Amino acid sequence: MSRLDRRGRLPRGVAALTFDDGFSGVLEHALPELRRHGLPATVFLVAQTLTEDGLDAGWVRTPPPWPLTTLSVDEVLHLRDLGVDLQSHSWAHHDLPDLDETACERDLRESREFLEDLLHAPVPYLAYPRGLHDAQVRRAALRAGYSHGFALPEGPEKVDAYAIPRVGLYRGNSTRTLAVKAHRRYLDVRHSRLLRRGR
Repeated sequence: MSRLDRRGRLPRGVAALTFDDGFSGVLEHALPELRRHGLPATVFLVAQTLTEDGLDAGWVRTPPPWPLTTLSVDEVLHLRDLGVDLQSHSWAHHDLPDLDETACERDLRESREFLEDLLHAPVPYLAYPRGLHDAQVRRAALRAGYSHGFALPEGPEKVDAYAIPRVGLYRGNSTRTLAVKAHRRYLDVRHSRLLRRGR
């Protein structure tokens, strides 16, 4: 992530591996492979899951048949000590465009400040829950102290530091799907097809 330019672009031929939500599967399944291949990664954490009261993963709309658990504070600190980049995925995983601007800014600021206190490190990056954002959310992210915001666009979006497109990879995606989605022009082609379909 440190190689992002001012608009949020990575150098050609470089990809960033990111994991949203802070599920314990990152530690159990992803970390061994990341370490085996020497790959850096960023985990975007839902800060409230790390508080004393906690927060269950009720935001998952189609949960798997196994229980979903989030990382504990000790596990997050272990990941930090292993060099995993840890950033914000908001305070409580709300759909941010549904909040008024004041509530949105409060949610995002609380997440950043909590994580910075926990990690003893800056937390300048935010991944919007479900990738959802609008002009109000982007303004709130700026005022809450973030330098960049990451989306998961379903259609054409203007790219800037607070609307950086990412591509989701999901269970069942084939190696060929991964190759297509990893291509730099994937989003441009996908967006043009969506426009032709009137979506």
